[in-house]
Amino acid sequence: QVQLVESGGGLVQAGGSLRLSCTASGRTFSRTIMGWFRQAPGKGREFVSGISWSGGRTYYAESVKGRFTISRDNAKNLVYLQMNTLKPEDTAVYYCAARPVGYTDVVFSSAEYDAWGQGTQVTVSS
Repeated sequence: QVQLVESGGGLVQAGGSLRLSCTASGRTFSRTIMGWFRQAPGKGREFVSGISWSGGRTYYAESVKGRFTISRDNAKNLVYLQMNTLKPEDTAVYYCAARPVGYTDVVFSSAEYDAWGQGTQVTVSS
């Protein structure tokens, strides 16, 4: 079973930046679709971004497009989420997620991901 551990969350002022990291272990990382989701208080878990095996294809929610960038380093089993121009509405717990090994499509439904990190809190003050 894969283990995912996020880091990099924190408190930042609106307009600031944060970079989240997710370390994966226990699975063939280079053949795993990775995604980032977030969950704000009182709301459901929503797709933020996803990345293909090689990193050549990336996907973003409309609300973060142009501000967030996902990337991965397969040699280090790491996936990143660079978040710029943060807004108060970006405040949430952010989760790293992995699809089963061998699946090739980035999908937006959290039900299609079978491994999750513990989450890292991102708080953006106005």
